[in-house]
Amino acid sequence: MNGTPQLGIGIGWRPEIADTIEGLSGVDWVEAVAENVCPGHLPDALVRLRERGVTVVPHGVSLGLGGADRPDARRLADLAARAEALGAPLVTEHIAFVRAGGALTASPVLEAGHLLPVPRTRDALRVLCENVRIAQDSLPVPLAVENIAALIAWPGEEMSEGQFLAELVERTGVRLLIDVANLHTNHVNRGEDPVKALDELPVEAIAYVHVAGGLERDGVWHDTHAHPVTRPVLDILAELRARVSPPGVLLERDDNFPHAAELAGELTAIRETVTAGAGPDRALPVRGPEPVRDDASPVEAVEAAGDDVRARVGLEQAALLSTLVAGSPVPEGFDARRLEVQSRALAAKRADVVAKVAPELPEILGDGYRAAFLAYARTGPMRGGYRRDALDFAEHLLIAGRPEEGAARRRLTLWWEERAAPRPPRRATRLVRAARAVLVGK
Repeated sequence: MNGTPQLGIGIGWRPEIADTIEGLSGVDWVEAVAENVCPGHLPDALVRLRERGVTVVPHGVSLGLGGADRPDARRLADLAARAEALGAPLVTEHIAFVRAGGALTASPVLEAGHLLPVPRTRDALRVLCENVRIAQDSLPVPLAVENIAALIAWPGEEMSEGQFLAELVERTGVRLLIDVANLHTNHVNRGEDPVKALDELPVEAIAYVHVAGGLERDGVWHDTHAHPVTRPVLDILAELRARVSPPGVLLERDDNFPHAAELAGELTAIRETVTAGAGPDRALPVRGPEPVRDDASPVEAVEAAGDDVRARVGLEQAALLSTLVAGSPVPEGFDARRLEVQSRALAAKRADVVAKVAPELPEILGDGYRAAFLAYARTGPMRGGYRRDALDFAEHLLIAGRPEEGAARRRLTLWWEERAAPRPPRRATRLVRAARAVLVGK
């Protein structure tokens, strides 16, 4: 591409607020969660926006570019198809891992259902750089990657966030999606200075910026995307604007959607913050990395991460994720209290999402749904996405002879049979599941 897409001020497109977004003035572009868009059946509201000339950028959440395994070819193909269907000028993903285990570690594959931070180490950087290169080679448009919010810190990290991102950009030519709300989250939760991070970042590589709300509870900042944008987040946006003019800034809201007037007010606050900035206009073109030459220097080339490096990273990530989702012992060097906070947050998110993808479950279980799911999630990790999680949860209850009320148990059995198998789980299944639980817990 010859120039940076000047995106302007945008908002995250969600089906729940599709009509509201169409009616908002001053929305220059939208970002849609890639996994929620089917290339052959685009939502009518998105089609209408595109017909009006509104740019749509697909934002992936499931690649796991920071994971130990190389990116899955099918997931990359799906992301590429969405970029082409939407006519997008670029695609975005996260610097995170979302699953761990498998062949590299000779352990069961665990799903986080969430974006988890990668360790800022040389090994993890080598893996991330190679994974980013693989993704870049598979996508029809440039890739930008996002810094994430974190409740926990890895022991023995070798770089700050700004240094880690700077090296990633230098080695791969990837663009950055900087989330200023995540910089604030990491300031509260990890004591990291957002101004220092901005000073270390290659701000000229920024493709666009995210702004979102959250709340603080018991000294921990939760990046909820379900609360208003706070002044500290806007202040970090102003700090960033003092350094560079970002091609685009986007408001994210994923839940607890307010009235149109409140969304419009937040967009206005973002626009005023960006307009008031007096920083330089230094944004560079969005482009893919230059081909690696045979005589490339070590900085220009991306050193392939061998299976030994990937295995080391994989073992560390699998141990952490097993603690968070399967109740395994806390790995050495981690803050056990913070891991417990993160574990509860992951379980709560799973409960919320399962209630959305399988609304019959809270209807059948009534007020007992949430407590039952959280108890199940303490030792029952995700195996394959939220719909599979809903089925596993229902199976878990039926094996235990729950719900106790007969009519509810019959309804749950019928629901499970229609989606999973011709008959409910019996004693043999219980033994298999118990054996699996022991293996996962090791």
